[in-house]
Amino acid sequence: MTRPQIESARSRLNGQNNVVDLLIRDGVVSEADVSRTLAGQAHMDWIDISSMVIPPVVIKQIRAEDARRFKVVPVAFGESGLIVAVGDPLDIDTIDSLSFLLQREIELVCTSPAKIREALIKYYGTADEAADVLQEKLGADVDLGLEIGEGAAAVEGDETDAPIIRMVSMLLIEAHRLGASDIHLEPLDKKFRVRFRIDGVLQEMQAPPKRLQSAIISRLKIMTGSMSIAEKRLPQDGRIQVKIKKKPIDLRVSTIPTNHGESVVMRVLDKSSLILGLPELGFFSDDQETFERLIKLPDGILLVTGPTGSGKTTTLYACLHYINKPDRKIITVEEPIEYQMNGINQVQVNPEIGMTFPAALRSILRQAPNVIMIGEIRDLETANIATAASLTGHLVFSTLHTNDAPSAVARLVDIGVQPFLVASSIRAIMAQRLVRRLCSNCKEPAELSETELRALRIEPGQVREAQVMKPVGCEQCRKTGYRGRLGIFEIFVIDDEVRHMINKRSSTLMLRQRARELGMRTLREDGVRKILGGVTSAEEVISTTIGDVS
Repeated sequence: MTRPQIESARSRLNGQNNVVDLLIRDGVVSEADVSRTLAGQAHMDWIDISSMVIPPVVIKQIRAEDARRFKVVPVAFGESGLIVAVGDPLDIDTIDSLSFLLQREIELVCTSPAKIREALIKYYGTADEAADVLQEKLGADVDLGLEIGEGAAAVEGDETDAPIIRMVSMLLIEAHRLGASDIHLEPLDKKFRVRFRIDGVLQEMQAPPKRLQSAIISRLKIMTGSMSIAEKRLPQDGRIQVKIKKKPIDLRVSTIPTNHGESVVMRVLDKSSLILGLPELGFFSDDQETFERLIKLPDGILLVTGPTGSGKTTTLYACLHYINKPDRKIITVEEPIEYQMNGINQVQVNPEIGMTFPAALRSILRQAPNVIMIGEIRDLETANIATAASLTGHLVFSTLHTNDAPSAVARLVDIGVQPFLVASSIRAIMAQRLVRRLCSNCKEPAELSETELRALRIEPGQVREAQVMKPVGCEQCRKTGYRGRLGIFEIFVIDDEVRHMINKRSSTLMLRQRARELGMRTLREDGVRKILGGVTSAEEVISTTIGDVS
């Protein structure tokens, strides 16, 4: 804070504000900084009550109307009485009036007025007030349509339901605005915790009052149109379709009973963010060139491997989008169909009526497709049909759960596929992981530590010409230092010698050695290239490829 800033504020004074208010409004100082300074002048401790979970027995010590009138929140029982948080420690009249009203000793601590307002809503407020807090973050102009199923009318409720309806709507909008892939609603002993998974990491959000827990969960069940609000003892699954700013969003809803109520997880599927180009996946130019050549092959199997959440489905959709031309017929078999793509025939697996992966595959082969995408190879029958399809002139894309690319060969043999069929059908295997992308707004140059250099096997000469960056944190990335994710890849191209090795049932270790001779980079080595390019951090690559010791 400088003298010109203070003088500028003084010049704009009127009867409705003071210098401090104007400095806060201008962003010169924060409300928290001001309250800390006032707490120091009053010889009072300053606390952050937003990070606290205040027990209901403490909250009940002050009535809601009194807490709102005096702008105070009880936080704990102390040795000399009730500990109460105040926003203005210099307001002696209010403090004396509160002490007289309670007829007991009180011990004061200070926090910022904004945190007092949030706590009053959290512990004493209504659903409407809680929704107002989210509304302030999002702005007044919000366009949201909620639908049950495709094209159904918006879900309505009576006037008493309106605050809950509005609050749930605000929650979904906030998740979409922040780019969350999952919404977790978790009932704890004294709190209803809300967390969003953003860029693969769970981040805690402002929690609604615990007493609204049942109403919020019931509202979400009603929105699915298929889940029972009366059944709270068994897990349930459903689906919600919403429109946020006219963009269609699918929510896959799952509930499971816990000891403090039903836990809800919603997976957010944004159809508009589906179609990524190959560069957006995170390929460098040489890997992209190799991958483009592979997905243009006329036949064979291309496998994408990795654990759940490693972006395999996104990669397959990007492949289909890249090769989706009028002269090619593409059919997919999925469970479930996560995104709908124009120009592609997508088949939904439904085991309850006998529509399994093998049954669907046998039928679609009679549809004379050029390209087939199988959501996942899970059993021998599916693997055999995929192999037979590739050997009869079809290009087959699919996924497999293995940790690296060479391990996929052993996995197929373990399922029961004959080695000679694996050798003759597989064209390439790509393993992948997702790492967080550094925020372009706040990343800063950095130097790698000796430990990081050893872990990543980076030679000092590689760093001299590199652009190593580190996360810092800003408002745009929610102080995390990261925005978005990209892939790191391990591409294993099968050649004649590798086919011979597969026929001889060579070990995964020997296949890996041959792949390295052919120029395959490991996941960690591809991650190192992205560290040196200033795209991600050493910490991200090390933690994501902890099992890569090659």
